[in-house]
Amino acid sequence: MFGIGELTLLLLVIVAVLAVKRLPDLVRSAQKAARILKSEKRALKDQEHDADSGPDRPSPRVIRGETAERDTP
Repeated sequence: MFGIGELTLLLLVIVAVLAVKRLPDLVRSAQKAARILKSEKRALKDQEHDADSGPDRPSPRVIRGETAERDTP
């Protein structure tokens, strides 16, 4: 009745018809994900840049302490 080639072609046509309905949603989702990744990358780059420019940032405080011996029972 139908050969492998015809069944494959029919399957591809069915998948293409069904995918056309969801394609705009998939593209929107991909664009949104790309924007989020781009903004996160930019924020990380800005954060690293701010950490590198140290003259305006105060140096960290060092608190000196003592080491206590623990009593053993």
